[in-house]
Amino acid sequence: MSDAPAPPQEFQQAVASLRAVRLRPELLLSPLEAPPRLAPWTWAFSVETVGEDGDAAEPDTSGRLILLHDPAGQDAWEGTFRLVCFVQARLEPEQLGDEMLPVVGWSWLTEALEQAGAEHVALGGTVTQTSSVRFGDIAGPRRDDDVELRASWSPVGTDMSRHAEAFCALVASAAGLPPVGVASLATRRI
Repeated sequence: MSDAPAPPQEFQQAVASLRAVRLRPELLLSPLEAPPRLAPWTWAFSVETVGEDGDAAEPDTSGRLILLHDPAGQDAWEGTFRLVCFVQARLEPEQLGDEMLPVVGWSWLTEALEQAGAEHVALGGTVTQTSSVRFGDIAGPRRDDDVELRASWSPVGTDMSRHAEAFCALVASAAGLPPVGVASLATRRI
């Protein structure tokens, strides 16, 4: 039997609301081990894009959402909960060096939160373009060019469902998926 105290009720409610997120078919959710030292209570999941055949072996876009809870609160959080996200998406060659990409990447998050009605405070983060070139015996593609978004915000209340919805919309935007209900002309077959 474990001596660990039971998670607070408000944390359990928050986790349940995150677990209830409905995904679009192109996204795959997996539970993750959350980093334990960031807060007294943590929980996390990842989302990856899947191919038309349902394969997520080499996702072009993936993300992690971590829920942190400190019942005593933290001044920087402006509350007792904090959501931390990381999203990484592969870039197309024509996107390399685009000076507007960080601004557009940040708008994916802010628009997703707004459209989902996910009330929050203390939003902050970074958008970074990275390029990696492999040499020698390192496996994988010779070159990877990615955009990475790292952000955190404090949700208002314990219902995280709108925040989970916004996070999934962020991953979909980063992957270049069309809005739900809209068919992409590039893949449409007549």
